[in-house]
Amino acid sequence: MTDTKKTARRRLRTFMGPGSHITTMAFDFHPKGLLRIPHLRFKRLWVYIGLSMLLGILALSLISVPPVMVKFLWSDKVMHVVAYAGLMGWFAQIYRHDLARLLLVVGFVAFGVFIEYLQGMTPSRHFDVYDMVANSCGIILAWALSYTILGTILERFESLFFRKRASV
Repeated sequence: MTDTKKTARRRLRTFMGPGSHITTMAFDFHPKGLLRIPHLRFKRLWVYIGLSMLLGILALSLISVPPVMVKFLWSDKVMHVVAYAGLMGWFAQIYRHDLARLLLVVGFVAFGVFIEYLQGMTPSRHFDVYDMVANSCGIILAWALSYTILGTILERFESLFFRKRASV
């Protein structure tokens, strides 16, 4: 453990009181290894699927939805939360570096805001601040869940169905 981590723990322990049990989670915000994906075998496939999801959200956000389809759709805000949580959850499984995940959060929130402004410029859609809030909630939810076992679904899928390559 580095001196800065020890000092931070000591300060936190002093703040919490003597004898308190502290579980801290250290985040790595150094850019070294930011875009490395050593835990996945089919890196490009997963990234291309994620980019397809991103383009799908962009397309579905800008096309007009027929009134007949609206009856079959979930609540608009629930769809926003699910779509952006799925997007963030997908990329958070690919890029496990803490700084990469933080940059994904910032980037996807900016993407959601950008799409809302684009919707305000189209005649068939409208600008809605609550859509931006729903998008951000989905992104933050998936970011938090990516630090649980749900953040390893792609890796577990690969290990279940595909063998690791033999080291040469």
